[in-house]
This record gives sequence, structure tokens and C-alpha cells, in this order.
Amino acid sequence: MKPSIIYAAVIVLIAGIFHTGSGNAEYADVVLNKRAEKQGMRPVIYPHWFHRIRFRCKVCHHELGFKMRAGANDISMSAIIDGKYCGICHNNDVAWGVENCDLCHSGLPGLKTGIKGGAQTGGPGRW
Repeated sequence: MKPSIIYAAVIVLIAGIFHTGSGNAEYADVVLNKRAEKQGMRPVIYPHWFHRIRFRCKVCHHELGFKMRAGANDISMSAIIDGKYCGICHNNDVAWGVENCDLCHSGLPGLKTGIKGGAQTGGPGRW
């Protein structure tokens, strides 16, 4: 078995342990719902803290091109499928792929786009 498959399996297992399954975003999660409900999907709950434990900020916000402002990235499923944004890693090689919709689209209907909790910022240096 390839090490990347073992690594991905461990990450999915750990994510499952910490995932509450409640459909509510928890502190510091990022909710993405600009397009999701309009297209018949549940909002995305992105566990920022979980990714931050594993990666430095610069990995996503510099090397992968995510802007450091909630709502500033034009993320779409077509872009992810084309290997942009989340799709750079969520490609069934580094991490699970897009066919596992419910792992990301797990939010309760009506959740508003933004960062959950008190760590909200308008971007670098704008507290």
C-alpha cells in the first residue's frame, strides 16, 4: 500500500473522530455557502483549525493561492475538480476526492458564509 494512501486513511480516521456530525460550524470553522444551497447542496464546513494543525498558513495562503479574507476566494466545484483551491489536495491521492460530497457539504441549511467564532478578521492586520 502506498504511503500517501495510508496517510490519507489516517487523516480521514482522525477527522471522523473530531467531526461532531451536528451540521453546525464550530469555533474557527469557515462556512462556505455562497453557491452551495443555490445549487441544491448543504453548506461546506471547512475545519480551518484541523488543516492548521498539519500545515503552516503559507501552504494554503501563499503556495496554493487562497486569499486571507473570508469570502474573497471564488471557490466553485468546477474549479476544485480542475485541481484548484481544495482540489489541489482533495484529489484521491493526497486526501479524499470530490465524490465524497458529504464530508465537506455537511452544514445545516441556512448557515451563513464566514468564520465561526470570535477570531474573525477582515484580513491581515484588520482585527
